[in-house]
Amino acid sequence: MEKIIRFMGCLWLLIACTVATALAQNRLVNGQVTGPDGIALPGVNVVVKGTQQGTTTNADGRYSLSVPGPNSTLAFSYIGYQPQDVPIGNRSSIDVILQTDDRSLSEVVVVGYGTQRKIETTGSIASVKSADLVQTPVSNVAQGLQARVSGVQISQNSGAPGGNISVRIRGTNSINGTSEPLYIVDGIQISNGGGITDVSPLSTINPSDIESVEVLKDASATAIYGSRAANGVVLITTKRGRAGVTRVTYDGYYGTQQVAKTLPVLNAAEFAQLENEVFKNNFYPNPGSLGEGVNWQNLVFQSAPIQNHQLSINGGSEKTQLAVSGNYFSQDGIVINSGFRRYSMRVNLDHRISERVKMGASILGSYSQSKNVPYGATSLGDGDVVTSSILGAAVGAPPTLRAYRDDGSIFPFGEQGNGQYREVANPLGLASITNQIGIRRTLANFYGEASLIKGLTYRASFNVDLQSSLRDTYSPRSIISRNDLNDNSGSGSKVNANSTVLLHESILTYVATLASQHSLKFTGVFATQNNLSNSNTINATGFPNDATRNEALQLALARTVSSGRSKERLDSYLGRVNYGYKDKYFVDLTARADGSSKFGANHKYGFFPAVSAAWRLIEEPFLKNVSWLTDLKLRASWGITGNAGGINPYQSLATVASSGSDYQFNHVYLTGINPSGIANPDLRWEKSAQTNIGLDVSLFNNRLSLVVDVYDKNTRDLLYIKTLPLSSGYGSITGNFAGLQNRGVEVATNARILQGALRWDVSANATVNRNKILDLDGGTTRERFVTTYSILGVGQPLGLFKTYVFDGINQTGETILPGYDGRLGGHKVKDLNGDGTITAADQTITGNPNPSFIFGFSTNLAYRNFDLGAFLSGTQGNDIFNQARFAFETPLGQRNLLKGVANRWSPTNPNNEFASAAQGSRLPVSDRFVEDGSYIRCKNITLGYTLPRVKGIERIRIYGSANNLFTLTSYTGFDPEVNTYAGSNTVIGVDNLVYPPARSFLGGLQVTF
Repeated sequence: MEKIIRFMGCLWLLIACTVATALAQNRLVNGQVTGPDGIALPGVNVVVKGTQQGTTTNADGRYSLSVPGPNSTLAFSYIGYQPQDVPIGNRSSIDVILQTDDRSLSEVVVVGYGTQRKIETTGSIASVKSADLVQTPVSNVAQGLQARVSGVQISQNSGAPGGNISVRIRGTNSINGTSEPLYIVDGIQISNGGGITDVSPLSTINPSDIESVEVLKDASATAIYGSRAANGVVLITTKRGRAGVTRVTYDGYYGTQQVAKTLPVLNAAEFAQLENEVFKNNFYPNPGSLGEGVNWQNLVFQSAPIQNHQLSINGGSEKTQLAVSGNYFSQDGIVINSGFRRYSMRVNLDHRISERVKMGASILGSYSQSKNVPYGATSLGDGDVVTSSILGAAVGAPPTLRAYRDDGSIFPFGEQGNGQYREVANPLGLASITNQIGIRRTLANFYGEASLIKGLTYRASFNVDLQSSLRDTYSPRSIISRNDLNDNSGSGSKVNANSTVLLHESILTYVATLASQHSLKFTGVFATQNNLSNSNTINATGFPNDATRNEALQLALARTVSSGRSKERLDSYLGRVNYGYKDKYFVDLTARADGSSKFGANHKYGFFPAVSAAWRLIEEPFLKNVSWLTDLKLRASWGITGNAGGINPYQSLATVASSGSDYQFNHVYLTGINPSGIANPDLRWEKSAQTNIGLDVSLFNNRLSLVVDVYDKNTRDLLYIKTLPLSSGYGSITGNFAGLQNRGVEVATNARILQGALRWDVSANATVNRNKILDLDGGTTRERFVTTYSILGVGQPLGLFKTYVFDGINQTGETILPGYDGRLGGHKVKDLNGDGTITAADQTITGNPNPSFIFGFSTNLAYRNFDLGAFLSGTQGNDIFNQARFAFETPLGQRNLLKGVANRWSPTNPNNEFASAAQGSRLPVSDRFVEDGSYIRCKNITLGYTLPRVKGIERIRIYGSANNLFTLTSYTGFDPEVNTYAGSNTVIGVDNLVYPPARSFLGGLQVTF
């Protein structure tokens, strides 16, 4: 024991001497980092080279760091400046001047299957950094891109938490197929789509995990993805670990949301007077005594919290880098009983086994929960808008009725007013309907990379996208009038869906420099992808009570079960050659062949070539000495890309399906099966041929930059559902019949106006796109209606509105033309062809939902520790068909109407705008309901302050943010950024009371240790 004690004493003495020696060697080095103009640079990374010891400069550019000894070296790095290594020696104070990287020759952008220096890019590629993506509180990465990239139109189809969006890169590129771009997250390919009430699959990915986003727009940039690239490609790169000091960062905010606008409607007194006029009775003996009544919109909308919390760890050594983060996002909806929650975790690991071998993994796991309420009915102004849409019910609910019974339960309208209001739903009852979905998702990428010989690298990538969901729905018996209860009352369902996407890519890259002037890069790829999906659905009706809701479907009187499974495969072979000469001339050649199981036997494979070139005029002798010109590059490209998203699997085959009803034979019910689809062995890819010419200009040492692109894109072999004659035995066939054209101009500019103690940056972009239908079904059809007001016409833009022309109100003594339901005090429409009768020939083009141009503008100011940013977006020249206004200006009784109807026509009030009350009246579909949808929106204003440096804490920033602060528009609906038909390519710009976006105010905290 004594020997052990002596040994431990010696050991502790040895440790103490070692520590003392190390402490004696460690010393403090401080200094200031400035730019070449003498302006202090905050946020510069200062690291002891070869270690994880490091810090960043404060707002005055100053740093202080403990270093091991005189033989150490400090590494200084800052975006936009050349990195610099400085030996310490015996100095205790080291000031550094970083030189600007004037031409940004080393700036790298992500392209398909690799990276390129920015000066080498020959295609149209736009980049968005992480700070811009999360400037506004978004649940979806595509929301953060809105108005930040020229050529990209992003529409928030629904303001519901986690709601779906539509993204159009250089216009709509399909009719029956999808026009959504391909998203690639760390090599994993995912797609967005779905209906107005669906949860966007992009909402399962945490935007705060993203390092940068590259949008590939022209064919030369996207052809590398061949059959899936006709709609553009969005490359998403998540944050990875970095060698050096390990940093722990907390980033969080909390705020409140509210509805930005409500619709003015009749109060109880005005509604009662209207009802008496419609039904010509005295149902309300004294309307004036009823006052304001119930404000149903106030009961449906609420002030709702929103919060986000993220903890991240980033660091590593020269061999191993690790980035880990955990996130919690919660957003309650501004409509009661709606909301979205997401829990996510990300792990990115890179490890260099040797000088030649590297491996790594990216794993993103999330679980999201979405609670929906019914909204966005698609019928034309009749019952659905007030019986299946909570917002329609809130606008149309009679203010004379009660929301709750005396016992606090929801009071169905069928039990009030002598049953007169059965056709209108209590909006609180609609809010009680359960419609929620839980989604588990895992995106994983595993790779290995080996340097075979000098310049030749092989990379094997294995990707998986696993997703499972459970959707629960239940409509309770309690919201049904007691007199209307029957054996079918109470309905519920459970839907289980699972999908697995497996993707392997083998990538061979060869890089060489010849005679120091010629650069050559070859990329060859083989990829194979399998998509597997299955679903199981149970529907049930006729519950005895609401006690178990949909958790005991076996209690229902009637149940139906269905299931499905599908499988598809895509094999791809591609090659790309990049050639450069003296950093002056660049040429890229790309070719890809894709084979898909979805297409016909005669056209399984498609070939997608592209060629592009760039000329950096700044390297020419006659421009090299122009001091104010930093860079000048001319680009041109042509290529063909494909779209495989237009159809589901098996549509090229002859298919059969259940008849949907049972047949009785000998008192036994049997299910019938009948042919449902005709075979089409010639079914093939949609193909887009695109030409692009671009110009990149940078002036005054990159203080001002300008990017201009002009493009022409023609899409042929569009997948289109063609109607067949009844004699064929089939109703329609899916084939390659249609054609579409998009032409446009994109302009993006950035300016660093002030770079001193006061820093001011601005950026702006604008896009003009014109689309035109070239063909519908091989020349048979020139025009057809897709709704009662939207058409597809050859030679015309998509989704034009074709209606009658409103001509006021039929006044006393005027002749009412035959041919439509005209009446005294009703809407009058113009007889355009002058034949004395109102017919379909009097309908004309009255609106275009496609904007003349879209734009975005952002500005950022910083002075010492303060920063101020603002972001605006908008569209100009687009029209909206206000379907909800059509419904709520029709005075047919039993529903409330918009406030203007209080000034309706009567013999004593012969106004020329609002029709008189009449039971069962229907207004003609006219341009009265086509409104200008142009708007300018202040998306975000943020004011932040970075606290002075605190010992042990690298950075603390607090900020306040206002989002959707105001919208300048003449549109009368809830919001001008609307489309009830979600991602439809044919029915565009329609408003039937979609969930409006929220205005939010929040405060945030960012801390880095």
